[in-house]
Amino acid sequence: MALAEETEMTEAEIDAFLSRHETGVLALADSGTPYAVPISYGYDAESATFYMRLVSTPESEKRQFLESSPRVRLVVYEEADEGRTYRSVVAVGTIDEIDPEDLTAAHIEQYGEAKRPLFEIWGQSKADLNIQLYEFEPTNLSGRRTEIERDD
Repeated sequence: MALAEETEMTEAEIDAFLSRHETGVLALADSGTPYAVPISYGYDAESATFYMRLVSTPESEKRQFLESSPRVRLVVYEEADEGRTYRSVVAVGTIDEIDPEDLTAAHIEQYGEAKRPLFEIWGQSKADLNIQLYEFEPTNLSGRRTEIERDD
């Protein structure tokens, strides 16, 4: 039988975790309908802000959910040590689209640091895709680490 010990991650552990990862699952909801999608992100630990370039087609479900100005959750997680350690961070808040006309030098630097989207499998030509920039400064950021002692 396996025994698990769960602990809260410190702010420094959360920042280090988010800084070394580049993908997560972004969950949105509109009128009670859930939608979750894997995304790539950049993370600025100093301001605890995520930067995302989200790619979609004009009629996509993702675009419809993003246009509803939803509250979002971003979940980043990992399994390590051959299944003996699990870590996850959950960020909650509202995502803000950045209009290209409002880009500042600081924005450009952050998006330059952000990983380019890793999820680029499309049935349409790239000319039909919308690439929009988003900033996400969560109102709640929490992390957990679970250590499991397994009977081998």
